Amino acid sequence: MSKPSNKQRTIAKKVTLQGVGLHTGEQVTMSFLPADENHGFAFKRIDLEGEPIIEADANYVVNTQRGTNLEKNGVKIHTSEHVLAALVGLDIDNVLIELDAPEPPIMDGSSKFFVEALEEAGIVEQEQEREEYVVKDVISYKDETTGSEITIIPADEYQVTTMVDFGTKVLGTQNATLEKMSDFKEQIADSRTFSFLHELEMLLENGLIKGGDLNNAIVYVDKEISESTMKKLEKAFGKEKLSVKPNGILDNLTLHHPNEAARHKLLDVIGDLALAGTRIRGKVIANKPGHFVNTQFAKKLSKIIKIEKRNKVPSYDLNQEPLMDVNEIMARLPHRPPFLLVDKILELSDTHVVGVKNVTMNEPFFVGHFPGAPVMPGVLQVEAMAQTGGILVLSTVPDPENYLTFFMKIDKVKFKQQVVPGDTLIFKCDLISPIRRGICHMQAYAYANGKLVSEAELMAQIVKTKNTDS
Repeated sequence: MSKPSNKQRTIAKKVTLQGVGLHTGEQVTMSFLPADENHGFAFKRIDLEGEPIIEADANYVVNTQRGTNLEKNGVKIHTSEHVLAALVGLDIDNVLIELDAPEPPIMDGSSKFFVEALEEAGIVEQEQEREEYVVKDVISYKDETTGSEITIIPADEYQVTTMVDFGTKVLGTQNATLEKMSDFKEQIADSRTFSFLHELEMLLENGLIKGGDLNNAIVYVDKEISESTMKKLEKAFGKEKLSVKPNGILDNLTLHHPNEAARHKLLDVIGDLALAGTRIRGKVIANKPGHFVNTQFAKKLSKIIKIEKRNKVPSYDLNQEPLMDVNEIMARLPHRPPFLLVDKILELSDTHVVGVKNVTMNEPFFVGHFPGAPVMPGVLQVEAMAQTGGILVLSTVPDPENYLTFFMKIDKVKFKQQVVPGDTLIFKCDLISPIRRGICHMQAYAYANGKLVSEAELMAQIVKTKNTDS
């Protein structure tokens, strides 16, 4: 059996939907557009000056009342979860979502129409591998006020179980489970949002659900309806006559699933956890989930993922035959001892390079930094990372010996651990963007003793030396 591809995916072409926002009541045109590798999901407000973009990031969540609402620099996106759930459910990684209003169209209150539009656009594989957060330990978040709790445990693939208890006769305890994300379309996508009558009255009084009607939300009647309340509802939904059916649902909607409420909560969990920013491999167990607890858990996951990614120490066999020894490095770099700070190159590709430096007491900088307690200066660690990155950028020209490498920018420098004599430094530099006009923008890390010791974002440019033959 062939191993499934773990390449990133986007859509083949632009596709557009139109509808109305559930809470704003505004007409909206929304388009899904293909996006580059490592783009992720982002919303673009084309109705505003500058067409600002809001990334689907848990740190931009500002409100979870009746939906997951994002805000960045004063620009808002309401009710993002149903769109994001469709993207994750179809195993898509990179898409730009253009809107001419602050809220995606509610459609029928599910992800069904978004799934259909994305499939119509076609899904295509990209070149780069997908990043995946593999859960190795139990991670939990609990909202002490409501008792809502989300836990994720190790599993072979991304799975979600939701357990909901609404404490009403009309809709009691329900469970739903998605064992494979490939079943999202068939089992979860058409599960519609819902509300209880007592919530509906409050929402109407507060001017919300301006775009709601009985075709995009299931209304469970959990109390007696007075004649005056019924008339208000009829007016709000533009209906001549409303009634309560035997199954406790307002008007005549037919449920798609007996546990449609629990399935919709599962849909919401998938959409909200997309805000963690990385594909997940693990089993999510959500007890009484809601947008607040979902997004708080997404923030916690996002933080854990970033810390682990930053501290993840690559494993290399330092005894292997190097790709370049110090003599080959000197054939490419203009640096010479005592300022040559890279001894070996272990890996080199179009997008990354890995180098090594053995730190010894013979280093000239230890004479004065510090006598009696030698520590490698942080600036020299940055220089060593830059020299390693120089090998990467010089590999793009046929005559590297005729070029010099100059810094353009050093940003986000952090020093985590001391480097002392006897340490072996491993440098890893990854391109942030493609090399253009000899300009290299890269993320660099230095590791020693199984730990991250320093990191920096570097930008450098190679310039041809003037004394070369024309």
